[in-house]
Amino acid sequence: MAVGLGGLLTACRDGQPSAVASVSGPQQAGGRLRVGLSGGGAADSLDAHSPVSTTDIARVLNLYEGLLYRDENYELHPLLATRATASPDARIWTVDLRTDVTFHDGRPMTGRDVAATFRRITDPKDPKTGASSLAILDQVVVLNDFKVEFRLNTPTATFDDSLGQYSLGIVPEDYDPANPIGTGPFIYRSFSPGRSSLFARNEQYWRGGNEPYLDELEILNFNDNDALINALLSTQVDAIGQIPLALLEVIDADPRIGILNSETGMWMPFSMRVDKPPFNDKRVRQAFRLAVDREQMIEQVLSGNGRVGNDLYSPFDPGYASHLPQRVQDISKAKELLAEAGYPNGLSVELVTAPIQAGAVEAAQVFAEQAAAAGIKVNLRRVDTTTFFGDGYLQWDFAQSFWYTRNFLPQVNNSSLPTSPFNETHWDHPEFAQLVAMATASVDPEKRNRLISQAQEIEYDEGGYIIWGHPNQADAYQQYVAGLVPSRTGLALSGFEFRRVWLGKVL
Repeated sequence: MAVGLGGLLTACRDGQPSAVASVSGPQQAGGRLRVGLSGGGAADSLDAHSPVSTTDIARVLNLYEGLLYRDENYELHPLLATRATASPDARIWTVDLRTDVTFHDGRPMTGRDVAATFRRITDPKDPKTGASSLAILDQVVVLNDFKVEFRLNTPTATFDDSLGQYSLGIVPEDYDPANPIGTGPFIYRSFSPGRSSLFARNEQYWRGGNEPYLDELEILNFNDNDALINALLSTQVDAIGQIPLALLEVIDADPRIGILNSETGMWMPFSMRVDKPPFNDKRVRQAFRLAVDREQMIEQVLSGNGRVGNDLYSPFDPGYASHLPQRVQDISKAKELLAEAGYPNGLSVELVTAPIQAGAVEAAQVFAEQAAAAGIKVNLRRVDTTTFFGDGYLQWDFAQSFWYTRNFLPQVNNSSLPTSPFNETHWDHPEFAQLVAMATASVDPEKRNRLISQAQEIEYDEGGYIIWGHPNQADAYQQYVAGLVPSRTGLALSGFEFRRVWLGKVL
């Protein structure tokens, strides 16, 4: 790693990240794109509805497609649907389907497949990742082959946002994850959990226009960032996702390499279990938040490539509580709160960290240094990604996590309600839940935004997340890789939309 990066310094251009690849000619068909990612492990899956790791998400987004999706600007668009329309009371959503979509095995996609997909996701005996956001769903009624109704048990004016989540890919009625058939631009060929996966071009892909351009897509797992970056520098891979932001300028110094540096709404929090001591005392949680120097975290962990966080997620949501004062480091106040909570001499805690996302381990190290000033001794316990997301996940008293860009209500359903599948902080606040329910049911955007803001005020005062910043998403690729664009979603390499990537000739 040191040798490779040292060599880069002699080839420095202007130190500014590249926006897109510089290749000659129009889109070209053919070739295999080799993508390197970290964060996978033995628990990796091809299940359309249970993605957890970064590599899971990359596979899901290329094998399967949802009814709607968010583009690189974080704008919601139809995908397998042509439109989604709410009734006046937002209790019934009618979705018109595309009529020209086939699954990888050649069968047409119909309303029956849509209904079966949502039955699978919400199966009470085996609920999938997206089940929490669909708790308001009573029934999917197939009106005909290309029209379905989603009948809800409560008015939900943002149900289309829920339908745009990447974990809701449409699959056939007889779907089997061991034979992963979807409608996406690439077809499954082989899969070795924690190591690699290979996909081939879907010759019958409905978008047309020669998409996807690639013949094959290969996704390779790497256990650490050093190995990931060395693979790019030695041309073992063509593109890598989520590079350490501290190395951004150094990697960009190589004229062979292009950089994507995208502003996002993603967040990489510290999670405190509010039901376990010492974090069951909100004064301790507030003290930990005040121990953080957020500006320093942005500089040291992200090399300035990110925005300061305010212990709130969903910064792009129109209801985001931007009126709340920016929380800053206050060591004296942190010590005072700890003393009031019964820790006048400080306290010692274990922080579980893992390379689950670029910068996660570094953030844990910086936090430990900062917290010491407030009398908080942080003992770091580093585990591998498989262990982190194993049986202990959701049980750690003090740990980390990462989340991609989401609006408030879909995010809450995933992480901040007792029914959420990933309630990492074990947050259970009745008033908060009531505000969320009211916001979900409100068909008046202004009222909904006010309710969201009120709910965020509660999390700001009492929540179990330390959200210190919103990192940029940085990726790197060989200059012959074209079609990549910056993305606000927080997902690497243009949101993993490899359908529009091609391998060109360098200018």
